[in-house]
Amino acid sequence: MRVLIQRVSSASVQIADKEYSNIGRGLLILLGIENEDLEEDVDWLTSKISKMRIFEDDAGHMNLSVNDVGGEILVVSQFTLHASTKRGNRPSFIKASKPDYAIPLYEMFISKMKSKIQRNISSGKFGASMQVKLTNDGPVTIWIDSKNRE
Repeated sequence: MRVLIQRVSSASVQIADKEYSNIGRGLLILLGIENEDLEEDVDWLTSKISKMRIFEDDAGHMNLSVNDVGGEILVVSQFTLHASTKRGNRPSFIKASKPDYAIPLYEMFISKMKSKIQRNISSGKFGASMQVKLTNDGPVTIWIDSKNRE
């Protein structure tokens, strides 16, 4: 399971030119799921993200978590995080899970994230063509792979 986390001052998802969801200050999480991903990957990532200190304190140091600042979270499925560019110029997405496997894990991720921060989680729509707009705050962008755990 891979995530690309962006600290944002705002973010939104549009589908068919209509706003589907939006958040203010918080985290935009792009989530990619592969066939080897399990519930333990969801548990590890949601715990890590909810405690990650990437918001600035009064001294300007990154010492606060999304929970500490009362931040919001927007989760968007993104199978392209599992792109392989090893051969040729056209990325291969063979490692990305098919919807029948990925959707339950995507929904589990959202549910567990909600329980960790004790607030509603906004999301995109799995499999939809979406336009994601964001104002990256910092900028702060962090990539995490649950298989590497670094």
